[in-house]
Amino acid sequence: MIGVAVAGACGRMGTLVIENVLNADDMKLVLALDVVRVGEPVCEGVVVQDAAEISELLSSAKPDVLIDFTRADAAVKNVGAAALSGVSAVVGTTGFSHEQRAQLEEFVDDRVPCIISPNFSIGVNAFFRIVESASRLLSGYDVEIVEAHHRNKQDAPSGTAMRLAHIISDVLGECEFVYGRKGMASRGDEIGIHAVRAGDIVGDHTVIFAGNGDRIELTHRAHSRNTFASGAVAAARWIVSQPAGMHTMDEFLSSLTG
Repeated sequence: MIGVAVAGACGRMGTLVIENVLNADDMKLVLALDVVRVGEPVCEGVVVQDAAEISELLSSAKPDVLIDFTRADAAVKNVGAAALSGVSAVVGTTGFSHEQRAQLEEFVDDRVPCIISPNFSIGVNAFFRIVESASRLLSGYDVEIVEAHHRNKQDAPSGTAMRLAHIISDVLGECEFVYGRKGMASRGDEIGIHAVRAGDIVGDHTVIFAGNGDRIELTHRAHSRNTFASGAVAAARWIVSQPAGMHTMDEFLSSLTG
């Protein structure tokens, strides 16, 4: 039985992650962490605990894996605590700075296995591979990325859009990223990245490859946030048996296809 701790337990994603854990035959929720609704019951034997005390709580609950959907600054602290406690980590939090990402890698190096992804949807990670292949075939085409999310999403562009941009740039070779356009904005050798925030959109990502005479648009649309939660739980099941260090969703996807 895999013992699971969830940070951000009362958020939209944390709630769905907990639901998936409770429905899994091989997992047990042993710790729910948040900074709100502390003391409220989550399930039989588990109440929301104060995330400020994560180090002590991980030491007493002894989970096998921590699943984190919080904010960048909180996730850095949470992963650091998990690493010191020997707890594997699955991080769906986005918006990390380069410094924060380096700190996360330093925390887990030679200590615990960890997987950080802007998107745990299996479909999105297949989409990443499709976009990479298209980038190789369409190297002379202009590229634009358009993403849309609900009005309450804080970071823009989305972590998934940025991951797409880096995948394409790695294929084409160090492209400039241009975030929206205004005024006199002649197009160069760049990747345009555009963010929409409106209503209750779960998550749409479109990559446009436009040439002289034709255009290809590749789109992934998330219909439910549960696609992210179930993917994170599946990744948690996988990560606990991996060696210490940073791992990727591409590795996880490869494990599914053999």
